[in-house]
Amino acid sequence: MRLYKKILLPTDGSEYSEKAGEYAIWIADKSLSQIIVLNVVDTSYLRSLPQRDLELSLENEFQEEGNAAVQKFSQTLEKSQCEGKCSIPMVSMIKKGKPAQEIVKTIGEEGIDLVVIGASGKHGLNRLYPGSVTESVVRLASCPVLVVK
Repeated sequence: MRLYKKILLPTDGSEYSEKAGEYAIWIADKSLSQIIVLNVVDTSYLRSLPQRDLELSLENEFQEEGNAAVQKFSQTLEKSQCEGKCSIPMVSMIKKGKPAQEIVKTIGEEGIDLVVIGASGKHGLNRLYPGSVTESVVRLASCPVLVVK
C-alpha cells in the first residue's frame, strides 16, 4: 500500500536529523516513497551582521555544513538499501532563508505527503530555542509531520 508518494526530510546534520532520516528510510521502503532531503542555510540573521565579509564567510560555512548534512544522509541511504533488495529514490535540495518558512514552502512546491523532522536542530539562533523550527513546521505544514526524538 502506498501511503506516501513524497517524504520531506529537513536535515541539518544534527543527531535528531540522523534519527529522523532512519525513520524516513523505513517509511519510504514500506510505502514505496521518494525522499526529498532538504537543508536550509539560515541566512535570516546574517544580514544584520556589521561586516559584509563576516556575513559571506558565515554563509559559506553554513552552506558547507548543509552540503555535508545532505551528503551524510545520502551515504546512510546507500548503506541501508534493504541489503540490495530495494531502491529508495532520493532528491536533495539546499535552500537559503528562514528554515521553517522554506520547509513549509517546499511542502507546497513539491506536493509533499509527509514531513519527517528531528525534534531539535543545531543551527543559528535556533540553538537558543530548541525545536522552534520543528514547532513552526508542525503548526504551519499542510501535511502530516512526524517529529523524531
